[in-house]
Amino acid sequence: MPVMSIISCKIMQDEIIWILENDSSIDEIIVVENENIREFTEKLNKATLQYRTLSLEDTSSLPEIKTECKKYTVLIHLMELGLHRSPKELKIKVYETIRTLAPFSSGILLFYGLCGNVLGDVEKDFGQNLISCPVRILKDKDHRIVDDCIGATVGGVNNYLRILKSVSDAGTYLFTPMYSKGWRELIQLDKLNSDPAKALKLMKKTHEIIGYKRVAKINTGLEYTENFDASIREFAELFDFEVLEFDDGNQKIFEDCYNELKVEIEDK
Repeated sequence: MPVMSIISCKIMQDEIIWILENDSSIDEIIVVENENIREFTEKLNKATLQYRTLSLEDTSSLPEIKTECKKYTVLIHLMELGLHRSPKELKIKVYETIRTLAPFSSGILLFYGLCGNVLGDVEKDFGQNLISCPVRILKDKDHRIVDDCIGATVGGVNNYLRILKSVSDAGTYLFTPMYSKGWRELIQLDKLNSDPAKALKLMKKTHEIIGYKRVAKINTGLEYTENFDASIREFAELFDFEVLEFDDGNQKIFEDCYNELKVEIEDK
């Protein structure tokens, strides 16, 4: 049973759903149970995609991989968004998850980029001599690992640098639909101060000091996350930010990397 495992920051759950909806060859979808999947499974239900959940500990119950079996399974493991606050911890958790899933996977695709320059060697670190399946990470058409989820969403390194240069005169948040929903979790306002109002005040002061003045909406063409416009407006009003808009979002890198690993699995 060929199994492609996707290990992903939950910020890229919409791109995963898009892939699942657009690959008719998938026979089974498995979602690893954890505290990060509630919104994801709600979206799967809304898209009428059939799936089952399985605890990470129970992945050992998956059938032994047999190349002659044509049934194709995609297993999704969503990681905590807050791991991005500590790149070192992110690397530890991602590597641990790879080791756990490898015995039951035909291939592993990371929906991550360099993420603080800690995942750049992941393919080398998990070469074929170390584990039983290939490990791949998101790369653009020039075979460069993307910087992060925004870099993946806008099509790779060159376009990401172009966008960053265009807003370099002032600090600018770049928000995809899921970022517009998850920024509070990423920043963890409650750890800045136990009083939400004081936490926001502290964050506003931080923005003033480092020069943040804008939020940019990155249109991805995906509508799995609702109320994108309203979420952007809410964030902008909270911090008196100007709103910009970019129509550069697309699924090209996600689709290409997924299909490349799928072919690699089929050719094994």
